[in-house]
Amino acid sequence: MKLINTSLHEEKKSKFYGYLYELETQDEIKIILEDLKKEHKKLRHAPYAYKFKNTAGKTDDKEPSNTAGIQILNVLERNNLNNHLLVVVRYFGGKKLGAPLLLRSYSKAANLCIK
Repeated sequence: MKLINTSLHEEKKSKFYGYLYELETQDEIKIILEDLKKEHKKLRHAPYAYKFKNTAGKTDDKEPSNTAGIQILNVLERNNLNNHLLVVVRYFGGKKLGAPLLLRSYSKAANLCIK
């Protein structure tokens, strides 16, 4: 596993940290997530998506359904990134963002990480 890039997007005091990794196996995903949770002890959510040639997966990590994981997976697919994991760690800023703004914020953080 190799960290390729990181990003930061802020929205109404919530912070969205993007992490893009190149993977060799799916087993590395669990290790990366555990490491990120140790590094970001106060994170609220860590939705992610991964893509390999023959398989893909995503999770919203307790965010409202289809506001995070699918957005992140779409970024991987649009950029033809196989063998990659994209995680967006969110710190809650005190204001609820609502589904449309969450969707845009996760998408923005993921896109910033790809560029």
